[in-house]
Amino acid sequence: MNSTATYADPRRPVDRFLGNYSEDHRNPTNRIVHWFCVPVIVWTVVALLWVIPVPTMLAKPGMWAAMALFFATIFYLRLSRRLAVALLVFFAALMVITHFVYEAIGGTALMWTAIGVFVAAWIAQFIGHQIEGKRPSFLTDLVYLLIGPMWLMSKLFRRAGISY
Repeated sequence: MNSTATYADPRRPVDRFLGNYSEDHRNPTNRIVHWFCVPVIVWTVVALLWVIPVPTMLAKPGMWAAMALFFATIFYLRLSRRLAVALLVFFAALMVITHFVYEAIGGTALMWTAIGVFVAAWIAQFIGHQIEGKRPSFLTDLVYLLIGPMWLMSKLFRRAGISY
């Protein structure tokens, strides 16, 4: 881990994940790209899962998104309760936003919008990593697809003086 990392205990798994992720995200331009693109990508995943049909006798649209976010939250809880709760609030906001967008434009338009935004955001992410000169972390280990949102939340915590 780098000497500039400010994590409390480098032996904790959350600190290792966040420290490793930080190593691949040192360039200021790449960091800015991530501040915009990571939350947008999370929303696109929620939106795409939202439009997967759900048998009406089981649940309403959004069930698959809710299940995925539930399992992501369990993963986050194993690393940091505080960050997991904050991410759960973020996920709930995304669910509310997606519900209203779905109601306003319908499933097909939501799906195509999410696909377009997903592709554009990933292009921006890869450009950020080209500028960085490092491969995205998830190309080493897919778990880092889940670490990106947690990394941003940990930065917000640090700025607010909240430990995680």
